[in-house]
Amino acid sequence: MREIWNDIRSWEGQGRPFALARVIETWGSSPRPVGAAMIVGRQMEVAGSVSGGCIEGDVITESRQVLEDGRPRRLHYGVSDETAWSVGLTCGGQVSVFVEQHPGQAGGGSAGVWEALRARLEANRPAVLLTRLDSPERPHLLVDPEAGEVAAGDWGAASASALEAAASAFSERQSAVVEIGSEAVFVQAFPRQDRLLVVGASHICIPLVRLAKVLDLETVVIDPREVFARPERFPEAPSRLEHTWPGRFLEAWSVDESTFAVLLTHDPKIDDEALHHLLRSPAAYIGALGSRRSHAKRVERLREAGFDEGEIGRIRGPVGLDIGAESPEEIALSILAEVVAVRRGAP
Repeated sequence: MREIWNDIRSWEGQGRPFALARVIETWGSSPRPVGAAMIVGRQMEVAGSVSGGCIEGDVITESRQVLEDGRPRRLHYGVSDETAWSVGLTCGGQVSVFVEQHPGQAGGGSAGVWEALRARLEANRPAVLLTRLDSPERPHLLVDPEAGEVAAGDWGAASASALEAAASAFSERQSAVVEIGSEAVFVQAFPRQDRLLVVGASHICIPLVRLAKVLDLETVVIDPREVFARPERFPEAPSRLEHTWPGRFLEAWSVDESTFAVLLTHDPKIDDEALHHLLRSPAAYIGALGSRRSHAKRVERLREAGFDEGEIGRIRGPVGLDIGAESPEEIALSILAEVVAVRRGAP
């Protein structure tokens, strides 16, 4: 759902009624993963996708019916289903889609749950949203997976089981339909958004931030050099731009497994200071700009500073996949291609 978050916010701001459709289950070769979402307005306005185009026409029709009668619908499409064949679901897979009135515009306490979800996602805090699939009574519950407690909504006696289901989904980073009591519930996990930490607001940083936003990465840029750390240099502003030394910033900022760090300054005084923090952190990725010769010198400095070969070996240097990149935009693309490969576990 994060991929259409800006559309959701825009439609909300316009006061436009709409339905929310989410993929809740898949089997076989499904075009879109569990959790993929689409919103549909009364005039057939659409944002997002639940199948890459195969079943959208029928889902749009059902969504408009939801907007008319307010009754949620659980839809199933498979290769043996006549409707699915007619709209093009020929990939051999099956998909279930849940369509409901946008929770922020619905009753039963849903609006409060939605506001709490929005606040957490926009603060880049994790959340788990639970949705009853067969009952309109108090249909939504929001869980704070870090605190292990309900953040919004009230399911009474079912809350304890809901917390267990939310904890399991969050630990496995896997959204799914589960049984809670005798009810089918869609448990959708929203982990913390991955972060791209960029040390050095150089010319490469500008397209890097722009492309990172397309990939739904939170972007944090730090640079102690005032001439570079200026907001007006960025046509697409980073999520956070800090004019400070990396050591000072990293002492107060939590680097976790969702952090992908890129060092761009070419200045050992700045890059090495950042590396001294990052190499002993759980960061998922550490890349450093520079030639092989520059990287060899970097390695020697780190050895002299007491870092072992395993720690130093975490650095991707020269940073980025080798695609023959020359321009800042191409270099940014090569860096993010490598980040995506690490995110997806590619060899």
